[in-house]
Amino acid sequence: MRVLHTVCAVLALISIAAPAWSQAAAPERLSARDLQHWLTSVQKPGKPGAGVSAIGGNDSCQHANDMECDEPGVGTGACPAGTDRSDCWRIMSGEEDNSCQWAHDGECDEPRLGTGVCTQGTDLADCGDLSGLRFRTDACDLAFNGVCDEPGEGTGRCEARTDRSDCAGRERPMSFDDHFFGRDDRVLLDTGEAPWSRIGTVSMDAGGTCTATLIGPDILLTAAHCIEGEQGRVNARGTFETGFDRQEGPVRARVIDYLTDPGRAAAVGTEQDDPLDWALLRLDRRLGDTVGWLGVRTLTRDLGRRAGLEERIYQAGYSWDTGENLSGNTDCRVVEIYADTTFAHECDTTQGDSGSPFLIEDEGDWFVIGSDSTYRRVETGPVINIAVGAEAWVDRLEAFASGEAGANATRPMGGGKPGVTGARKPGG
Repeated sequence: MRVLHTVCAVLALISIAAPAWSQAAAPERLSARDLQHWLTSVQKPGKPGAGVSAIGGNDSCQHANDMECDEPGVGTGACPAGTDRSDCWRIMSGEEDNSCQWAHDGECDEPRLGTGVCTQGTDLADCGDLSGLRFRTDACDLAFNGVCDEPGEGTGRCEARTDRSDCAGRERPMSFDDHFFGRDDRVLLDTGEAPWSRIGTVSMDAGGTCTATLIGPDILLTAAHCIEGEQGRVNARGTFETGFDRQEGPVRARVIDYLTDPGRAAAVGTEQDDPLDWALLRLDRRLGDTVGWLGVRTLTRDLGRRAGLEERIYQAGYSWDTGENLSGNTDCRVVEIYADTTFAHECDTTQGDSGSPFLIEDEGDWFVIGSDSTYRRVETGPVINIAVGAEAWVDRLEAFASGEAGANATRPMGGGKPGVTGARKPGG
């Protein structure tokens, strides 16, 4: 299954301390649970008045009154026509207004375009210039090819509203949902080819999907918050799938064990949880023997700080807005390396990218240096994207891969343990 909501219900906001930041630039701490509590406690604008009478329908859809229009044609399409009136009537009638209490604050607060604390159509002053991007995605297989392929204004080879970057441009606002640095520089990646065939989706039985990467024949790397519920309880049962573009078809396996930092449960929601947002997962099948797996290198031990900041890095994930396609960055940089094993980066990421890998290439071999975790808002600049470096977990990888560590701590039968830091090509 490749419907890409991140688990993370979330926005992938597991936040952490960053002693390297100065007092003046201290980041605002917004954990996923903090944000959810904040959003649900917001006083929503009252029911719309006179304008509603001109729009028929009701609020019978299960997604009604969630601040986002979900009717087809004008919204997400998650609700049948006429069943999400309160969220959609302003957009349908052309009577968008500034009834949200945060209108005129200089920041777009509508879902998808901004913070999401205002119902769509109620922050016209701050979101009006961005409304053309509303409900548009790059889910078409031809997205990012430089040609508008939507019907009407383009070739018609894509469905309406699914070729956003080629038809509406790549300039993007920074928001809670989308962390683009002024421009969306992502491309689509071929999951029938290495290294992209080793990056897939892990769909949790409890709901939600994140990106995960093979770093051993049967070992995955993802984010810890991807396997946690709202109360921080771990439920790692799920299915991993990858190689969607392979001629032979995708491969899949079930998650049967996991390893997270033993201190994470006590640290979630505190200033110490950033470097603990990693998880290693064990599969019931050695998919790496078919598609290969990625090696591991660390920014500080293997590359060194200076080289790490200069290295060209790649990132790939199953973003919410690119449909079933793997999207990613092929030329971005690490911008800061912190003492707590996390690093800040400039790659364009969004929901669904939680757990996605950051890679470097060395003479044709590919190595994971970290995984996508969260972001920080700072007073003196734009949002800073944060990843957990491989230093946080690499010393535990061998024990987990051999079956000596993990929630079940059961040594797998046969096969031996994979190499810890060496990449493996299928059939090699």
